Amino acid sequence: MDRTIREVARRAGVSIATVSRVLNKTVPVSEDKRKRVLEAVDAVGYTPNPAAQSLLKKETGGLGVLLPYAGEEFFAELLTGADLAAQEYGYYLLICTSHRDDKTLQASIRGLDKRVDGLVVMVPEINAKELAYLAKGEDPVVCINTPLSTDAVDRINFDNFEGVRKMTAYLIANGHERIALIRGPERAHDAQKRLEGYRAAMQGAGVSDTSMLEFNGDYTKQAGYTVGEKILALDPRPTAIIAANDYCAIGVLSVLHEHGIAVPEEISVAGFDDVPSAQYAAPTLTSVRVPIREIGAAAIRRLVTRLRAKHPMPHEDQVYPVELVVRQSTAPCKDEA
Repeated sequence: MDRTIREVARRAGVSIATVSRVLNKTVPVSEDKRKRVLEAVDAVGYTPNPAAQSLLKKETGGLGVLLPYAGEEFFAELLTGADLAAQEYGYYLLICTSHRDDKTLQASIRGLDKRVDGLVVMVPEINAKELAYLAKGEDPVVCINTPLSTDAVDRINFDNFEGVRKMTAYLIANGHERIALIRGPERAHDAQKRLEGYRAAMQGAGVSDTSMLEFNGDYTKQAGYTVGEKILALDPRPTAIIAANDYCAIGVLSVLHEHGIAVPEEISVAGFDDVPSAQYAAPTLTSVRVPIREIGAAAIRRLVTRLRAKHPMPHEDQVYPVELVVRQSTAPCKDEA
């Protein structure tokens, strides 16, 4: 590049700095010099380096996406929606993961900060320190399913509370009284909201104390398997289990199968998210459907709209509704005890 721009400068009889000013329109240049530079550009066939131009304009052409993980189905679906939307607008995605670790999260936020034009963040356990850093940044931020108490960023959430409340109410309406819940990660905002939805439905049915039916877990198949064994040891045994998410529910289905427990004849099982594999589980899994791809695309579109806005825009707080999807893993309770 240096050699070519030098050729342009030599042919136009100006300095390299003048060529740069003409091409990037950073400083006014006399009409005579501007014309000579443009003629020299045509003569030598010079093409400006897009990366260098983006640095001068303080634009990267990239959008950052920060997630807890990237390999699971939920995040793969989210990234698919985000990537398709980014391509529509001519942006590429730079993806980082926090692995739900504070130090990794801090490093990821700071690492993305100067390398992208805007940031989509999904960190359900974000703390005040990271929040303050995000809120004071110059680049726009759109948060997905992330707990925030500031109006400095755009927020897109889905209704975790109502999703589990609906699922619990559905099971209660089908005669289930002893409904176990496998909770998500303790620090995760979405897991807390799901717990609150479960408790609200149980209390509405007259069950004020659910402590013996709540189990610590996370969003993995291993958690569903391990906690499922603990639930089977209860006496009396629950007639239904709501898992933290679909992955966790699939782990529950596995341990019940190993113990010869029929689903849903003996125990009903339900999940959350409705990832693609939920409809291929054996039996197919009742779940709470989240419009995952749509949310990923919406976050990117909101980010690009703010990047291209010519005037200040109010920040938005959008909550996507969720939908109960009933499949083979749940049925009316047959327990006559």
